Amino acid sequence: MDDWLPSLITTTPAEGYDLAIKLARVTIKKTQPDAAMRDRLRPAYAEDADSLIAVSQVVATHFATVAAANDYWRGTP
Repeated sequence: MDDWLPSLITTTPAEGYDLAIKLARVTIKKTQPDAAMRDRLRPAYAEDADSLIAVSQVVATHFATVAAANDYWRGTP
């Protein structure tokens, strides 16, 4: 998993958003490497609106980083 992020450059904003989600997911895996523990914790946050909003905020921060790296996809409509 060492070379999972060769670049922040993406072709489209949609690809950039997918990359932002992947960044968030990898952060969780690196923070809590025990997959069984992540699976046990998932039901608690899956039904917690505050947790889901927090996830959206993390993805938005990652998306802003990816967008900046892509010069906000200049030249696209």
